[in-house]
Amino acid sequence: MLKKCSFCENYESRDNPLIAGRSSNVYICKNCIVSAYKILFGDVEDTSKEEEEVKLEYLPTPKELKAILDEYVIGQDSAKKVFSVAVYNHYKRIFKQNELEEDDTEIAKSNVLFIGPTGSGKTLMAQTMAKVLDVPFAIADATSLTEAGYVGEDVESVITRLYHAADEDVKKTERGIIFIDEIDKIARLSENRSITRDVSGEGVQQALLKIIEGSVVNISAEGGRKHPNQKFIPIDTTNILFICGGAFDGLADIIKRRLGGNVLGFGQEKRSKRDENELLNYVETEDLVHYGLIPELVGRLHMIATLNELSREDMIRILTEPKNALVKQYKKLCALDDVELTFEREALEAIADLAIARRTGARGLRSIMEEIMIDIMFNLPEYKGYEVIVTKDVVEKKGAPLLVKKEKKSA
Repeated sequence: MLKKCSFCENYESRDNPLIAGRSSNVYICKNCIVSAYKILFGDVEDTSKEEEEVKLEYLPTPKELKAILDEYVIGQDSAKKVFSVAVYNHYKRIFKQNELEEDDTEIAKSNVLFIGPTGSGKTLMAQTMAKVLDVPFAIADATSLTEAGYVGEDVESVITRLYHAADEDVKKTERGIIFIDEIDKIARLSENRSITRDVSGEGVQQALLKIIEGSVVNISAEGGRKHPNQKFIPIDTTNILFICGGAFDGLADIIKRRLGGNVLGFGQEKRSKRDENELLNYVETEDLVHYGLIPELVGRLHMIATLNELSREDMIRILTEPKNALVKQYKKLCALDDVELTFEREALEAIADLAIARRTGARGLRSIMEEIMIDIMFNLPEYKGYEVIVTKDVVEKKGAPLLVKKEKKSA
């Protein structure tokens, strides 16, 4: 039988040993002793977080990483391959540092730029990868960031978020993953430089450049704005993996102009979204610079992965196939009340069409499902012993589902 602390009820481990009391069933752990000392005698360095090297027990291969992503992210095979290789090379570079030090070869870290429409899976891929590798993960919206000294969030606040996600462990923080979304929204709109200070565009790009490239950032232990009297914690960002993502609306036009196509003029045939996605596969660094990202920042985002807009079939697969698919979740919830939930194919197609019409990608599927299922879940206890069938009429006209009495299994 495992022993556990009588105060916090955490089980004994190598990093948190227990001390037994006079009674055979009373124990106190190392963490509780440190906390008690702080209460009685003031702050003291937490010895429960020893300075030891953080290592992965096993680094999955690129194929294994992609196979795991396949369980959660539908489609986007090309982007998943690029991302898997980038992550593998990044953490291989960190955890095989001793072998690299034998010669003078320097390997730059593989920061990633995701280009794709909203709801195509950019954030989900980053979150899933962090979960697989068991490393801390933080996400920030680039549009909420400003230069230091201006109203808004400092760029360095994303490091503070990662620090808290790592349970305030510096070593873990320095091996984490940061996802910066909407990076395209802080691009310069033109080559003309304004005489006024650009606190949320190029200025933020310059500030991001420092931490992405690798530097020691002093973050506030308490969070919030810095002031001279507070305690600072140095975080080295050299080995933090940065992933930037954005929709980059209009980038396809820039690529087409570079490739010799004319996007202006009368009589031009309207391009489909599929054509635009095809063009994004030919993106070059000069296109991103022309779009408005500073060359130095583009140069630090070594791996570029493009994601396609989700099709109707992709939406249906997202609803039904992943481990955390919404249909699977609702079926499980209904099964707990002895109700069998079934979605007709036409109903799933109607849900997918609604999500496509809202132009929010897979992100819109949850809100649509909640709208459809709210009445069914409200009346769920009354459906005990029935099969509840969601039809196209339920989705489009908010009609009542079909109810079929389940046959009782003979003993």
